[in-house]
Amino acid sequence: MKIALAQLNYVIGDFEQNVSKIIAQINRAKAQGADLIVFAELSVCGYPPRDFLEFDDFIERSYQSIDKIAAACKGIAAIVGAPFRNPGQKGKGLFNSAWLLTDGAVQAVSHKSLLPNYDVFDEYRYFEPSRSVAPVTFGGLNIALTICEDIWDVGDDALYVAAPMDELSRHHLDLMINIAASPFNYTQPEIRAGVMRSNAIRYGVPLIYVNQVGGQTELIFDGGSLAVNSDGAIRCELARFSEDLKIIELVQRAGKWTIVDRLVAESGGEDKISLIHDALILGIRDYFHKMGFKKAILGLSGGIDSAVTLALAVTALGPENLRAVMLPSGFSSDHSIADAEKLAHNLGVTCDKIAITDAYEQFRTSLSPFFGDLPFNVAEENIQARVRAVFLMALANKFGYILLNTSNKSEAAVGYGTLYGDMCGGLSVLGDVYKTDVFALAHYINREQELIPGNSITKPPSAELRPNQKDSDSLPDYNVLDRMLYQYIEMRKGPDELIGMGFAKETVDRVMRLVNTNEWKRYQSPPILRVSPKAFGMGRRMPIAGKYLS
Repeated sequence: MKIALAQLNYVIGDFEQNVSKIIAQINRAKAQGADLIVFAELSVCGYPPRDFLEFDDFIERSYQSIDKIAAACKGIAAIVGAPFRNPGQKGKGLFNSAWLLTDGAVQAVSHKSLLPNYDVFDEYRYFEPSRSVAPVTFGGLNIALTICEDIWDVGDDALYVAAPMDELSRHHLDLMINIAASPFNYTQPEIRAGVMRSNAIRYGVPLIYVNQVGGQTELIFDGGSLAVNSDGAIRCELARFSEDLKIIELVQRAGKWTIVDRLVAESGGEDKISLIHDALILGIRDYFHKMGFKKAILGLSGGIDSAVTLALAVTALGPENLRAVMLPSGFSSDHSIADAEKLAHNLGVTCDKIAITDAYEQFRTSLSPFFGDLPFNVAEENIQARVRAVFLMALANKFGYILLNTSNKSEAAVGYGTLYGDMCGGLSVLGDVYKTDVFALAHYINREQELIPGNSITKPPSAELRPNQKDSDSLPDYNVLDRMLYQYIEMRKGPDELIGMGFAKETVDRVMRLVNTNEWKRYQSPPILRVSPKAFGMGRRMPIAGKYLS
């Protein structure tokens, strides 16, 4: 039997485009002799559909789409993901389901049993978990047809009371198929491969795993679909961060089905920074494409964050679709302006300069009767950031740009940013990338030639909002800060544990207070492209008004 793995980039709610892409791949796989083609979880409507699932029209259009896809399944079968109406009188109104389509009709439907309700997932809000499981049959094979989380409950730290595969394995299986929508983070490829191997070995049958690819606002899906033999050997792996189609051959040997494709060499793990780099480019590109936007604008300071953001955006959108604006004040250094100009030149991007000094001084003049003799402080610093935002948003409104936010995760964590100033934007590119990793990204971008000026990488970071300002005046060294933030945010370590790791108590107390008292700022941030296991946004839900660690 030949089975095609179809890894596609879907648009949530665009049934016409999704169906067109699915049918095109069905025809392509059929022409190549495939007997069955497998698509991703909720491929018909796109994942995650969220509250679109509450609209009857949305579900009806999904059903109509299933009919269209089924009609294309002549001489080939297909497995697609789509919502299924719950016929029962109790429970949620929908199942998250895998549909097996053959000979122009629905042959079988399997419902998802394990509904993730952690981090970025909220499936129990919409779906009813399946209470019973049974294999489906196709081409003489007994197949465990599962959906994403259904096979992730392996290992000693199982989240669920029962694993559906334990029940399915009692039915003398020949093959496991798992359709998925597994979001990317830089640890996920290695973890995912381990989970697939563990399932194949544990249940003693080959496993076909099909993931989706593409950016869906904050979430990025990297693809990386797999075909794994019962001994845990990966026999087929699809591309990462791009659409792909591959056909594997399944044959019966000594009474067992096995995948006979070439063994995929062990990679030894993929480089974290290269993964983040490629994920961010995909995230930017799809955010603009799926929103119907083409052009972006950003403020270019000569610093590392705006430099890396611009370089990523140029790769994602093309230099002709980027506009950079330098907005120097009286505190901006000459070398920062020169670095910004050199970067724009290197990347082939139009770069304008708008001095904000006059506007800033007008604000100070207007406020002087109220500020009186009070000393210069963060109020005057923030006026500069907000003046810059006004200029950038005015240009965005006038010319139809989307403003890219350039703040990094370290700054977002401790509130080192100006609300309605440098925190403005339609998309936060680096909001899930710590400062130390921003530097690593800059080196990666420069791996073949110097695009980002060396001075932007080597000079001490500074917001340049007061004379001789450096980030280190207000924050611990980033090498210390980022390690602490990672342990607190990603690993959920408390203050006593952090102190036990060797961090100074006064630094721990200060950083914990900054992180927790600035939650209100992060609630007003633009969507952040998620590349870590725990990003700010939908996957980290903290109260604003609270006293814990503050």
